[in-house]
Amino acid sequence: MLLTRLARVSQEVAATSARSRKIALLAELFRDAEPADVPIVIPYLAGRLPQGRLGVGWKVLSRPVAPAAEPTLTVREVDALLGALGKVSGAGSQAERARLVGELMAAATEDEQRFLLGLISGEVRQGALDAVAIEGLAQATEAPSADVRRAVMLAGSLQTVAEALLADGPPALDRFRLTVGRPVLPMLAHSASSVAEAVDKLGACAVEEKLDGIRVQIHRDGEVVRLYTRTLDDITDRLPELTSAALELRGERFILDGEVIAFDEDGRPRSFQEIAGRVGSRVDVTTAAETVPVSPVFFDALSVDGRDLLDLPFGERHAELARLVPEPMRVRRTVVAGPEDVSAAEEFLAETLKRGHEGVVAKSLDAPYSAGRRGASWLKVKPVHTLDLVVLAAEWGHGRRTGKLSNLHLGARTADGGFAMLGKTFKGMTDAMLTWQTERLQELAVDTAGHVVTVRPELVVEIAYDGLQKSTRYPAGVTLRFARVVRYREDKRPQDADTVETLLAAHPEVRP
Repeated sequence: MLLTRLARVSQEVAATSARSRKIALLAELFRDAEPADVPIVIPYLAGRLPQGRLGVGWKVLSRPVAPAAEPTLTVREVDALLGALGKVSGAGSQAERARLVGELMAAATEDEQRFLLGLISGEVRQGALDAVAIEGLAQATEAPSADVRRAVMLAGSLQTVAEALLADGPPALDRFRLTVGRPVLPMLAHSASSVAEAVDKLGACAVEEKLDGIRVQIHRDGEVVRLYTRTLDDITDRLPELTSAALELRGERFILDGEVIAFDEDGRPRSFQEIAGRVGSRVDVTTAAETVPVSPVFFDALSVDGRDLLDLPFGERHAELARLVPEPMRVRRTVVAGPEDVSAAEEFLAETLKRGHEGVVAKSLDAPYSAGRRGASWLKVKPVHTLDLVVLAAEWGHGRRTGKLSNLHLGARTADGGFAMLGKTFKGMTDAMLTWQTERLQELAVDTAGHVVTVRPELVVEIAYDGLQKSTRYPAGVTLRFARVVRYREDKRPQDADTVETLLAAHPEVRP
């Protein structure tokens, strides 16, 4: 496929707000694509590079290069060039990167140059979300969209499913089954403002502790155990305690969902930063395990003894979990009958907070496991308002913060795949955090001219705030009141950040 075709579709998708039109445009593109193009086309549409960061700054990208008169570049040729660019290192690397970028831009037309600049700098904003791409793929191949969604959920990769579907048609979807050893994207929760609201929406439900740890999926097949994070990274070698715990369970073949947590000497949960540091540690695992020992806490079962449980109601899945996992290794919970029993749920929340946890998650007893989706059948309740937002830019500080990037510009996800700024904050930052974020944000910088450093929207930060207020200064019509940084969430991706829609739904009294 020629790059010009992809660039044109990207521009057209960005220019329309109609979801049906986006789907039609992507369907037409997929019909024209070769299966081998798909692993490149899909991330490019989403503004992602398969190679990750290339180490190319705006200074190199902004050098003018005369465009080609006619389009000749294919997406696979571009991918190969960018792959070579990403591998450049050592002495003379800056000059070599500049040479390769110049070679690429000289082969591109003016429209292609514009697309490539946005792609490499992280500024592509065409709104081709994965959900829309799934619908476009289903339309292009005449496959049921529900079947495509499920295949993507089980494969953990839209590109993998798309390549198989374009090569072999709808029968290829039968290959994608829940398999021990192959992780699936975890089910996620929406927010509720109170336990009463959650129970009122769900009716009969389980109210479980919300643990401030790292999400983990544990796969066991006989004596083989593999551990995966919510982003499907394999962390087996880093957490030997979890492997040992999995081997002690009654079952021989299963997939369990849970959380990694650590406790201090008084039995109180350690901070998220300590747990994240332990999970992220790749060297001297033995010493790390002695310093910060971790434990698994399980709350769901996806597969047991080769039986796929995803479509079962949560109540039945939990019964299977209880059969395999002893109570001390299961999350604390209480089951309530509905709104008439809300006092029991509120009492459970109060007890959970006393134990040092951050809140509760109310889960419908009838709901299936919607892997990879933020379903309305799981509702998290935390007493303090917090949001996972994306850093869009930062301002250089002054006074004692001179030389540090301090005031963060915060954005929530929008329906078209972009980000809407909700306000700024410089509060809640320690000196160590200021030093870290200054280095990290400069790595993500796309525009360093002036007082504000604009960055690629890749870094997720958890923000506490006291409420919302209307504001004409910001695109969503609202801004955060008394926003402050809680922590950075490098375990989350930009697409995991909260949406403007979720924020407004939580504060109906402040809708613009």
